[in-house]
Amino acid sequence: MLRYTPLLLPSLALAAENPGPGTGTYIQAMLALLFIVALLLGAAWLARKLSGGKGFGQGGMKILGGVALGPRERIVLIEAGDTWLVIGIVPGQIRTLHRMPRTALPSDTPEAPPAAPAAFADWLKTFAERRRENP
Repeated sequence: MLRYTPLLLPSLALAAENPGPGTGTYIQAMLALLFIVALLLGAAWLARKLSGGKGFGQGGMKILGGVALGPRERIVLIEAGDTWLVIGIVPGQIRTLHRMPRTALPSDTPEAPPAAPAAFADWLKTFAERRRENP
């Protein structure tokens, strides 16, 4: 162990001369970081004040509903002022499909089922009876 000690002496001598960054360096870096964060928050506050306090999506429009037609296609109902817009959205395009005046949304009360399923059930029963009679 003593034979390798002279090899370590130059690195020990350099470590004693340059102890590394001091506490002042860390304090200076933290103050610079706090200044940058404060600058960003101040810029955001100023932008909000200059825009009149309205954020994105708080204008006169709102989404009333929508339906997905596929993985990337959808139809959306938007209220813009006193008009409802039916909009089709596909990759790279947005198109107005229909415009209508604003009215109340229809209630979700269940209606009487259409007569077609009952008629189909009757037809199926008649077909099954005929099949039993004529095997």
